[in-house]
Amino acid sequence: MAFAQDITRRPSALAYRFDEAVTALRRFRARRAAFNQTYNELAILSDRELTDLGIARSDIATIARQAAAEL
Repeated sequence: MAFAQDITRRPSALAYRFDEAVTALRRFRARRAAFNQTYNELAILSDRELTDLGIARSDIATIARQAAAEL
């Protein structure tokens, strides 16, 4: 008598961990890109323009970190 086997593949723990690492790396790169873009855009403004926006030059990094954290 013949019978059929139903073989289903589940991802291994190693494949799951690798996928999680890749996902974390992508998130990190997206946050880093947002930080860099925000920082660079604010850094090119003059002190007068920053004052008009209510931003001190020393706050640029903090604002860029907050923008990146919102992703």
